[in-house]
Amino acid sequence: MSHLRTGNPAPSGASWDGNGVNFTLFSQHAQRVELCLFDEHGQEARYDLPSRTHNIWYGYVPGLKPGQRYGYRVHGPWAPEQGHRFNPAKLLIDPCARAVKGEVVDSPLFNGGEWQRDEQDNAAIAPKSVVVAEDFNWGDDVAPRVPWGNTVIYEAHVRGLTRRHPEIPETQRGTYAALGHPAIVNYLKGLGITTLQLQPVAQFADEPRLQQLGLRNYWGYNPYALWSVEPRYASGEGGRSALQEFQQAVKALHAAGIEVVLDMVLNHTAELEEIGPTLSMRGIDNASYYWLTDDGHYHNWTGCGNTLNLSHPQVMSWALDCLRYWVTVCHVDGFRFDLASVLGRTPDFRADAPFLAALKACPILSAVKLIAEPWDIGPHGYQMGRFPSPFADWNDRFRDDMRRYWLLGELSNGDFARRFAASSDAFQHDGRQPSATVNLITAHDGFTLRDLLSFTRKRNEANGEDNRDGHNGNFSHNHGSEGLTVSLNVLERRRRSAHALLTSLLLAQGTPMLLAGDEHGHTQHGNNNAYCQDNELTWFDWENQDEGLYAFTAALIHLRQQIPALTQDRWWTEGDGSVQWLNGQGEPMNAQDWEQGEHKLQILLSGRWLITINATQDVSEIPLTDGEWRAVPPFAGEDNPVSSTVWHGPAHDACVFQKRV
Repeated sequence: MSHLRTGNPAPSGASWDGNGVNFTLFSQHAQRVELCLFDEHGQEARYDLPSRTHNIWYGYVPGLKPGQRYGYRVHGPWAPEQGHRFNPAKLLIDPCARAVKGEVVDSPLFNGGEWQRDEQDNAAIAPKSVVVAEDFNWGDDVAPRVPWGNTVIYEAHVRGLTRRHPEIPETQRGTYAALGHPAIVNYLKGLGITTLQLQPVAQFADEPRLQQLGLRNYWGYNPYALWSVEPRYASGEGGRSALQEFQQAVKALHAAGIEVVLDMVLNHTAELEEIGPTLSMRGIDNASYYWLTDDGHYHNWTGCGNTLNLSHPQVMSWALDCLRYWVTVCHVDGFRFDLASVLGRTPDFRADAPFLAALKACPILSAVKLIAEPWDIGPHGYQMGRFPSPFADWNDRFRDDMRRYWLLGELSNGDFARRFAASSDAFQHDGRQPSATVNLITAHDGFTLRDLLSFTRKRNEANGEDNRDGHNGNFSHNHGSEGLTVSLNVLERRRRSAHALLTSLLLAQGTPMLLAGDEHGHTQHGNNNAYCQDNELTWFDWENQDEGLYAFTAALIHLRQQIPALTQDRWWTEGDGSVQWLNGQGEPMNAQDWEQGEHKLQILLSGRWLITINATQDVSEIPLTDGEWRAVPPFAGEDNPVSSTVWHGPAHDACVFQKRV
């Protein structure tokens, strides 16, 4: 190897130019930074980075090639009470590493020391950063750029979606290769999905506690290398890297017109609390990367032990570069940000916070879909409706209110209508459009749709926390019998509730998000927090899917795309022809109907599509408003004849009619 040269302070991380590798590392408080290179035998060679500009340490090594493993040892003060936890005994991962080889195991060697520095060297077991060539052939790949008004999101997990699919080769199941397989692509296309939202695929660790229980982190919300594609989902077939296999999956999905949105965890890292493992940022510059108290403890606004400080200019720059990397190198179409209130903390949340303003100003990032989970557990952490355009927000009020209206009968018709009309009370301001509300009935965190209608209480014993974890307030309803094995009568009532909830979700104004598997009856047997269940509890059972429910869901999604009131992404206003609200008799709603009336409604969209709702416990005959109507598939049947002037509405059910022209 040639002598280490000066190099350049940009771009971020390790960059191969065909002749060698340029290395950069941000650390404001470090006194010395050692680049550690490892050969094929694991032998380590250390070199001081020779240059420092605006707290970026950098150097260039001629002759190095992709595949080179490396890490850092960073020297500086050990003063935890001041936030400094420098410890050169610990080999550190590059925060900008494009690939990382090795896993974070439960070992005391990763303990940098809570308040007293641990001097044990951990290089033998520490994961190593890897130099990567960014040379994937994208060919004629084109981003689908699906308009928000036409967007239908499908939240899925790479392994859960594909691990048991019978049409996918066994060696590919559960991998990125399976994600891009025609069996999955055609399934999504047939269902009508426009946007596949993946749970985290940036490299993450299994928490020490889970390793001690013999469990694994399944969801992936414990990252330690946010620029690196998670290798556990790579098949390795054809000698492709995890990055290349993921890129190929994105390319295949794009060819079918399907967007790929990533769930990104920019709120905390796998270094956890003070006694957690020292892996990267803690040892590189703890006082810059994390929000700290005056005495050096972590602000735990995430519930995961630490909170990233995205108000720090260079930490913000690192995060923005990371997102741009996923867009430019992996061609992803957007991001859903986990615990996104952290992104706007300064430390109080501000809609004009520097990081949020920088996202909006970036020509690359402002052009993709940006979705906030608009809360964290810090002070004033709930911020739904307050994120700036072009963000969309997950709408948990839609989730809870639709459940309470249909399953518990607790809310008024007015409450239902507010949510159905894109929650204008929360989102109609500052230029935000109806698509800014991401409507959901279920998500990865909580019951599946089938379990929502089958269990009154969670069953999380398999998680090893004595059923203390997971939400208790689920607004679920088992329809009179707990569990999955029930009478035909109970199954029929559950079917109607499923149809009503899916109709409310997929024909409401706003952006619908469907939890993967809900369309074919996936169950987690009552576990509403399956974050550590990487097994058949969470993997979809493709061979026993509910074909009728799939057909119903697909028909609803395709129907949605025909209704201008839903696709135009404009706020409904009185008299514009987009919507008309009618009571159970087909007459305009009055104040009594909104607040104390029976749970019977008719919603006329774009003058041609009539949604009829009977959320009561009784079968009702509801006269349809003026006109000749036909029930549209999948609602037409014996109880709903093709041509009708009256809807024979079963209890807790909905139907859709189209006006004959």
